[in-house]
Amino acid sequence: MENSAGRVMQQPKRVVLKEGREKSLTRRHPWVFSGAIATTDDGLQPGDTVRVETRSGRFLAHAAISPASQIRLRVWSFDESEPIDAGFIDQRLRQAVDLRQSLGLLDADGACRLVFSESDRLPGLIVDRYAEHLVCQFLSTGSQRWREAIVDSLGRLLSPRSIYERSDAAARRKEGLPSRRGLLAGSEPAEEVQFDNGSGLSLVDIATGQKTGAYLDQRRNRQRVAAYARGREVLDAYSYTGAFGISTLRHGASQVMLLDSSEDALRMAQRVAVLNEVAERCELLRGGVPEQLRRLRDAGRQFDLVILDPPKFVHSDRQLKSGCRGYKDINMLALGLLRPGGILATFSCSGHVSSDLFQKVLAGAALDAGREVQILERLGQAPDHPVALEFPQAEYLKGLILHVTE
Repeated sequence: MENSAGRVMQQPKRVVLKEGREKSLTRRHPWVFSGAIATTDDGLQPGDTVRVETRSGRFLAHAAISPASQIRLRVWSFDESEPIDAGFIDQRLRQAVDLRQSLGLLDADGACRLVFSESDRLPGLIVDRYAEHLVCQFLSTGSQRWREAIVDSLGRLLSPRSIYERSDAAARRKEGLPSRRGLLAGSEPAEEVQFDNGSGLSLVDIATGQKTGAYLDQRRNRQRVAAYARGREVLDAYSYTGAFGISTLRHGASQVMLLDSSEDALRMAQRVAVLNEVAERCELLRGGVPEQLRRLRDAGRQFDLVILDPPKFVHSDRQLKSGCRGYKDINMLALGLLRPGGILATFSCSGHVSSDLFQKVLAGAALDAGREVQILERLGQAPDHPVALEFPQAEYLKGLILHVTE
């Protein structure tokens, strides 16, 4: 086979699907599971780009292969004529950055998610920006294969002070990849990087913090929750470094208790509170959240606004029942801590828990707590975490702002 310049091009390796298993690809879903594959060419290595075909030889997609994963193929492109090369990677990154630019999210001191994996048509790649620093997660064999091209392109597009790798998520193990962490380009970031989170100043530990250092998907939701805070006494449970609670203080909350199990997170929360000049109205409580909620209840403490932003309780369908029990428990306790007329802002980041199921869990929690509750707002992830229409799995964050009538 020759290209337009007359050079001989290597014939791409092929993966052939079983009869009738091409339906998801014809609907432009970017995943193919191992059970859908009939045959593969010999000699394939993890991360290789393959041509995906039907049994009759009809082209379906160009994809990266991951022999160790149940998600065996992740689609790069559905365009047969589109080469998957460094130029392709650069173009996709430019499109992702241009979107964030159009959303007004690339201010010099701010933070946002620059690349959201399959939803930005770069499967397995996460890139977050904290002021002058970029943090990458290469979560699939395909993104891992193009790591150097990705780093090179990001450097040219954004001229960051540093590009740091935090490929230490559990998803790497499912791809048969080891954890990786360290500097990829530029100079080592400071132990704490300051940035504007949209609701105040924040600090992030890029090297050892949660995820890529902070939670950027709640940026818009912090503003919505803070709109209910004026004059209220607030409990921010699972506070991490206090972004929700400190945002409410900046919007007029009278007092905030930050509750988290991590001593390191609360120490940073204290520094963030000082940075935002609200430390005198901020109380820190360390401990497991369900246990501390019970202790607060037994001590007769009450609040006007409770925020629940727990970590993912459900990682697979097998955990759905136990995870929903966990959500019900903490929400029942939180509802019991609210004064009449109080507000509960509650979230789930578990993609396996649908919005409908989450609402049913909360209805059960309200019933057990003996509270009458209204939904005031439904919340989701910020626009820098877009959801491709053909890839609903990207829509994982759901939240409700609830009003306790009595």
